[in-house]
Amino acid sequence: MAFSERFLDELISKNDITEVVGSYVRLTKRSGSNLFGLCPFHSEKTPSFSVSPEKQIYHCFGCGKGGGVINFIMEIENLSFPDAVHFLARRVNLEVPDSDEDKIMRSRRERLIKLNREAAMFFHENLLRPQGRVVREYMEGRGITPVSAKSFGLGAAIDSWSALCDEMQRRGFTKDELLDAGLAAKSSKTGNVYDFFRNRFIFPLIDVRGTVVGFSGRRITDNENERKFVHSKETLLFNKSKFLFGLNLAKKTKLGRIILVEGNVDVITLRQAGFDNAVASLGTSLTEDQARLLSNYTKEVVIAYDSDGAGMAAAQRAIDHLEKLGVSIKVLHVPGNKDPDEFIRKNGAGAFAALLNGTGNHIEYRLSVIQGKYDLTQDEGRVAYLKEAAEMLAALQSRVEREVYGNRVAELLKISPEGMQVEIKRAAAKRSKELKRQQEQISRPVNTFQPKERSIRYEDPKSAAAEEGIIRLLLADPSIIRKASDFGPQDFTSEFLARVYAYITERYAENRPISIAAMSAEFSSDEISHITLMMQKPAPLANAETAMEDYIGVIKTQKLAKSEDLLEISRKLRERKGMEDKDG
Repeated sequence: MAFSERFLDELISKNDITEVVGSYVRLTKRSGSNLFGLCPFHSEKTPSFSVSPEKQIYHCFGCGKGGGVINFIMEIENLSFPDAVHFLARRVNLEVPDSDEDKIMRSRRERLIKLNREAAMFFHENLLRPQGRVVREYMEGRGITPVSAKSFGLGAAIDSWSALCDEMQRRGFTKDELLDAGLAAKSSKTGNVYDFFRNRFIFPLIDVRGTVVGFSGRRITDNENERKFVHSKETLLFNKSKFLFGLNLAKKTKLGRIILVEGNVDVITLRQAGFDNAVASLGTSLTEDQARLLSNYTKEVVIAYDSDGAGMAAAQRAIDHLEKLGVSIKVLHVPGNKDPDEFIRKNGAGAFAALLNGTGNHIEYRLSVIQGKYDLTQDEGRVAYLKEAAEMLAALQSRVEREVYGNRVAELLKISPEGMQVEIKRAAAKRSKELKRQQEQISRPVNTFQPKERSIRYEDPKSAAAEEGIIRLLLADPSIIRKASDFGPQDFTSEFLARVYAYITERYAENRPISIAAMSAEFSSDEISHITLMMQKPAPLANAETAMEDYIGVIKTQKLAKSEDLLEISRKLRERKGMEDKDG
């Protein structure tokens, strides 16, 4: 939607990018006038995420994302441009002049939030009704208390075809709203809607702002043909890969770390046992987005997945994501292939606390997983274990860690520590060679100037370099446009850069402000990121007019050269055709 320039200027001026970004990213390292921190959009250990208070922009030199304050909120909160504007407006108590279109979208979102809240209340009330007896018995069997039922808003979807749909429609919600919220499904034969959750134990999915964004339903029967868990589909409110069950409560913990478990019931059992710091990823392996979300609230994660094969594989994937974010990782081994819920109910909270105190770090865990693959009583297994362990240890950044854990492997295999270190160095050299090869591939001249975003590709990189130079000059000083009287968007070889040029020149001609934040309404996130990247390079403002003329000269020369190449190709084709006609 279109917001007035005056409103956007006021919104941007009241939302300083350093303050907004600082509420998500710890900005500590300073380089010149810029602040640096760990990027919230990709996994990294060394800060490459830059914020410029002067230019009011951010840019990550690792993943390439960048933009202004509105674009940052769009990315970090997964919001559309209008929703990001409203988000920032609420932050500074600024009234938004909504258009009719935006009012419709906002009303739709608010209706879904209200519908989810009403549905959660309906499910919770079902626990006290006769139809909720089976779920109550299931909860009692799992040791879930009434206090937990209230804290987590637990509920029951009764064994009925359309109890929820009927009640929500009675309360004024439409069939389309029930479908949009993922609470209903539609019959392909009759077109009627029916309850998506039926005869299940219901867990409301509540985000960190306290909004019910969806639901999980657990099977309470022994019917193996039914899925154990079903979750809300992705909606306007809910994205499964970016959600962690229980984080709305665990974020308040004073225990200094978060326990990552597989199941919702594990979270509840741990909280009842005094561990208010557990979260679950809805039965899936931890995603990169979920790992980044965790890293916003803690610097230490204890992985307490099931100890079976699937749990070990999921733990390894979680380690990979969290390690890149600089999060301290420990892995809890629950004896007997049990999950935390089962262990606590059998052995008590004290026994679980003892397990937590004895947790090993992720390096020990990964070595134990590798060890489990091989028979160390056989020479073949010992050699295979040594090589895989060396490759894993070679990837560690700390020389001390490589030596300490290398020595442990050597002791286990009864070989000399020196021999193990030689193997680690060999693996490190191989790894370094591969990384160098990849870097050379990336830095080849033909690839160097191409944007990372596949949606933006340059047919003529040399001309595009000059076109970017023009954009960079105009963003720094739009008045330089006077040196381009016989030059326009039609002269650009890049359609994307032509649009940026047109945007800047049109607004300059109309005496309207130009800012990266406001451009988020007109350009995609990938495009804004690349524009921000262009701004990171210095613009020759001391001799701006000469630079502008030079850039235009390069573009015209490239265009002329391309025309001459086409003429030459055309001439040769004509000559070849003439020879063929003569031979014929």
